[in-house]
Amino acid sequence: MSMDNCSRRIILSALLVIMLAIGDSCARELRGMPLNLVEDVPNDLQEHHNHDSRRIHNKYEHPHDDALQKNAHDHSQMDHMEAADNIFFTLSDLKIGKTIPIYFSHKDPANSPHLLSREEANSIPFSFAQLPYLLEFFSFSEESPQAKAMEYTLRTCEAKPLRGETKVCATSLESMLDFARATFGQDTGLKVLSTNHPTKFTTGINNYTISEDPKEILSQKKIGCHVMPYPYVVYYCHSQESGNRLFEIPLRGENGEEVQAAGICHMDTSQWRPDSKAFRVMKIKPGTAPVCHFFPTDNLVWVPLTA
Repeated sequence: MSMDNCSRRIILSALLVIMLAIGDSCARELRGMPLNLVEDVPNDLQEHHNHDSRRIHNKYEHPHDDALQKNAHDHSQMDHMEAADNIFFTLSDLKIGKTIPIYFSHKDPANSPHLLSREEANSIPFSFAQLPYLLEFFSFSEESPQAKAMEYTLRTCEAKPLRGETKVCATSLESMLDFARATFGQDTGLKVLSTNHPTKFTTGINNYTISEDPKEILSQKKIGCHVMPYPYVVYYCHSQESGNRLFEIPLRGENGEEVQAAGICHMDTSQWRPDSKAFRVMKIKPGTAPVCHFFPTDNLVWVPLTA
């Protein structure tokens, strides 16, 4: 199915509605805005880092760790990090009536980084070599948690892709669409999946029951786009030639809230590092079983419109 100008406008409009949860970049100043947390980066993306990126991730798994260790919020923060382990499931879980404890994070749009236009994004350097300039531009000190988080993102974005993987760090909606068209073809219709929940829902770990048959999205190619820690919205978008399986999973919370979750099963984890959180939580070893996880609400999955 070809994508005419009308279809492009519809997709752009739909994506902009999704991005409202992140905020309007033209309405506020970038400087001083909080960064997304490194811990919120999905587990499959954490396997793609080179040695330097892993070192930064291990030392600064949460950009605010240093400050948190000095105040009374240590325990609540640890609770949050442990709660974030509750994003995994198994293929055998995907049946009506199955109850799974899941953690869906909630981010206040007023305190989240903003999406830039291509023109705005192109006016700001985006490279590790320019990090000193960027820290000065955003008014962050070299030893600040924000500086370490920015270094993490820039190194990750510049790291070599895995075997069979193509990737881009999209700094604008337009650059994300460019990558999607390059992956699927210029004339291929596109659709976007994400995890959607009501505006008001219960935060923390909650028991969710699969309320309808999960729907598998059958597509050879898929693009996952994950929000990275940075002063403005940066999506790490990647597509890999593999047998990953994508699902739409209807859930009902114990308080009655409805969630339409996007979940993916990574069928080949042989290239993942052995100390991955996924292996610890699921009690498996690399390459021995699929790793399945739910997508956070601010992540996107692109597939062809016909999938």
